[in-house]
Amino acid sequence: MDFETIPGVGEKTAAALAELDDAERALTDGDVAALARAPGLTEGRAAAIARGAIRRDHDDPGGFLATDRASELYRDALGLLQDRTVTDYAEKRLETLFPTGSASRIEEVREFARDAADIGPDPDVLAALSGVEPLSDPKPRRVRERCLATADAERYAAAKEAFPELSIEVVEDARGIGELARSYSTVIVLDESFAGIDVDGDVRVLPDAAERTHEVVPERLLTFFAENREALVAAAEVHDAAGIDPPCDLDALRDALSRLDDDGTIVGDDELQRLTAAVDDIDAAVSTAESVANDRLRDVIRERDVTIEGTDFLSLVEQGARVDSLLSRELEDEFDEALAAARDHFVESLGLRPGEADLTDRVFPENPSFPLEHEEEAVSRLRTELKAARDRRAAKLKADLAADLGDLREPVETLVRDALELDVRLAISRFARDFDCVFPEFTGAAGDDGLGTFAIEAGRSPLLDVDFEDVDPVDYEVSGVTLLSGVNSGGKTSTLDLVGLVVVLAHMGLPVPAESVRLSRFSELHYYAKSQGTLDAGAFESTLRDFAALTDGAADRLVLVDELESITEPGASAKIIAGILEELAEQGAAAVFVSHLAGGIREAADVRVAVDGIEAVGLENGELVVNRSPVKDHLARSTPELIVEKLAGDSDGEFYDRLLKKF
Repeated sequence: MDFETIPGVGEKTAAALAELDDAERALTDGDVAALARAPGLTEGRAAAIARGAIRRDHDDPGGFLATDRASELYRDALGLLQDRTVTDYAEKRLETLFPTGSASRIEEVREFARDAADIGPDPDVLAALSGVEPLSDPKPRRVRERCLATADAERYAAAKEAFPELSIEVVEDARGIGELARSYSTVIVLDESFAGIDVDGDVRVLPDAAERTHEVVPERLLTFFAENREALVAAAEVHDAAGIDPPCDLDALRDALSRLDDDGTIVGDDELQRLTAAVDDIDAAVSTAESVANDRLRDVIRERDVTIEGTDFLSLVEQGARVDSLLSRELEDEFDEALAAARDHFVESLGLRPGEADLTDRVFPENPSFPLEHEEEAVSRLRTELKAARDRRAAKLKADLAADLGDLREPVETLVRDALELDVRLAISRFARDFDCVFPEFTGAAGDDGLGTFAIEAGRSPLLDVDFEDVDPVDYEVSGVTLLSGVNSGGKTSTLDLVGLVVVLAHMGLPVPAESVRLSRFSELHYYAKSQGTLDAGAFESTLRDFAALTDGAADRLVLVDELESITEPGASAKIIAGILEELAEQGAAAVFVSHLAGGIREAADVRVAVDGIEAVGLENGELVVNRSPVKDHLARSTPELIVEKLAGDSDGEFYDRLLKKF
């Protein structure tokens, strides 16, 4: 794949993606976690690359969110979805969903979202998901008891790159290999020319070592599983709780993980534990065994009367005899018993096997002495033997476990990925259920089949600062260009936000918060929020330039504008808005302009402009009572008119009646 064809991907990023084993799959699936494993890529950058790849594959030029307010609505919609994720992965993965005018992309996501919406959120599944995270590749850990050896410079260079965990040694002949075998528990020779070599130690000739990584350095695989243990266990629990068929035998996976410690070492093997403890405890065992023998000898000497004839005494002195000779002559049996006790204690405390126990004869020599002392050279030799046995046992167990886990390496990637993708689906399902969503019906591309339209029935915005259950449903249908009038605080802006949110979600391929929705497929959403005050001359000119560009080829766009009149004086605003609406109507665009100047705009326009109204039906305790659904072809009354009408009804005077007639 030519990664540089993805929008926003240059030579450096393309090279980083090329280092991934499954970059094409990750781009196709929007797998942000896998893409983020490329050198130098953050999850945010990975999500942007995934979006670029999707746009390329669906011929989507981008630009659907044409204004800041449109982008804000998308972020709000995305936030509602992300609030319903459990994992960080799902939160980032949802960023690969974006509004588009591409029919193929919309349909692709709709199919995915329909399947997701059918999944019922299960508390046990959500709880298990909390422990799932993308698998990570651990840094290489140095393995000191094993080395690779070669006489070839090219093999040396290749081995240095392939096996950063091991020492790579250069040898010239069998003698050099023999010397390495005395320093390392295992020597792996890469040159086939050394096949059949006869040297002491664990020496193996493996010319194909690069293809037998799990055998040569099983620690690499074991460390991977050890460091990802929690995620793997949690992913297995997700599959169990959700009733999903796993890609591997979960019992086999759990059994293999139970034989592995958090640092990648083997656990649960009695023989390895015995050898490890013997190596660790040998010095303490020697010291204790000496004490056992010497305490016995001391007690015997203290309680024993030893008689030596004069001639014998003189003879011993003349010969320079020490106490050893006295022990040999007078306490030979007692010394033998003490020596046997020392050896027995030493063997028992270290749990030595018969072959290993034979070495204790040299640790405690039979020459009578007091105090009894060990031979350090013999202890060192025994320690070396035990270490070698320990390392051989550990190496075998690691190789055996790596062989078991090697078959699981790729399946566990799928296991975790499926669990993480389930979180993405559950977020969509929870969103759809929390906000009573339905999938909208697209009637075709705006501009291709007449005027752009949308029709929302019982739509409720989840963006309002009230509980969703308390939101009043809104019905609203627009075809072409429309003015939306209404009282202050009657819900005009909220209605515009609802329309924008529904359009954004629909063009993301997702369900929308309504009982039903029909709409055209638009290429762009232009949403202009209410200005915070009258603009100066420069800003006013810039705004007009924006609308001039907007009216050029606007047939497939949806335009939402909130109180554009606030940018300048009311009289001029009505004329400007009328002119903009004329251009949009001529283009066949769909547009909704919220305005308090609807009457004046309609009079100033040279074309018929529909006016809808959010009608206040009265005042109760000083509060407006509003019908939130806009009434078609109706200019809504203003708040002042309602107040004057109320006062006129409550008073006998003619003043309020005369004021009311002015409206």
